[in-house]
Amino acid sequence: MQDSLSPSPDFSGLWIPLVTPFRDQAVDHAALAALAERLAPTGIAGFVVCGSTGEAAALDADEQLAVLATVTRAAPALPRIMGLSGYHLGKTLGWVRELGTHDLAGLLVPAPSYIRPSQAGLVEWFGAIADASAVPLLIYDIPYRTGIAIERETLLALAAHPRIRGIKDCGGDLPKTRALIADGRLQVLAGEDGQLFSTVAEGGTGAIAASAHLQTGRFVAVLRLLGEGRLAEARAQWQPLLPLIEALFADANPGPLKAALAAQGLLQDELRSPMTRVAPERRARLLATLEALNRP
Repeated sequence: MQDSLSPSPDFSGLWIPLVTPFRDQAVDHAALAALAERLAPTGIAGFVVCGSTGEAAALDADEQLAVLATVTRAAPALPRIMGLSGYHLGKTLGWVRELGTHDLAGLLVPAPSYIRPSQAGLVEWFGAIADASAVPLLIYDIPYRTGIAIERETLLALAAHPRIRGIKDCGGDLPKTRALIADGRLQVLAGEDGQLFSTVAEGGTGAIAASAHLQTGRFVAVLRLLGEGRLAEARAQWQPLLPLIEALFADANPGPLKAALAAQGLLQDELRSPMTRVAPERRARLLATLEALNRP
């Protein structure tokens, strides 16, 4: 474990939480590499590997490391954040130490699922992981997946830890988001795609957005224009994206996203159970929405 970190690791900008392509239920590394190569030059900040969009819960440890290695080879110049999940602290710390031997910009860490600990327990959980980590942490506040909301005071207390440097904000609590932005110690990244515009306009530093696999240049432009204070131009780029975001989350992510990418010939429309392919009528609506966006 490193004893110190660079003074200001930067998680600003647009990060893409990569899907994990499958072919005949095995990871399709050729499709994954091609997807990373396709997205790398679009102006994104980097990739999140093995997050929820990447179906990490359906990948064993060896598969996760192989996915990370493929993305690293395909886009070596772009930084990578690795998703982390679990609820057994000892096993999780062992995995954190293993990941510390790889070239990562950070770890994306949610609250432990299923357990629903107290806020004091959350401080212990994130503090222990941060102590064990060789790279900075982004807290993943996503109550509808973990069953527990991370309260504002808890996040502000965790912000004092030198290795906790940001948050993927899916908490759905605007006053909490604003308080974290005003505090300034954590970089606040929108984690709900539909809240990208409002979070960054309020002073957030970026987003982790699955939708940006598609129309990537437009998503990048929205963040750039907001950063330059060109609100009307940013809004003009943003508003056409809203029907796409709605269609991509009409079924459980990443089902609709994989359907859209498969329609472009970029991967197989395949997920691991219990994730399922998007319903046919929703797929048709999604593809029509995407086609309308692609028209000149």
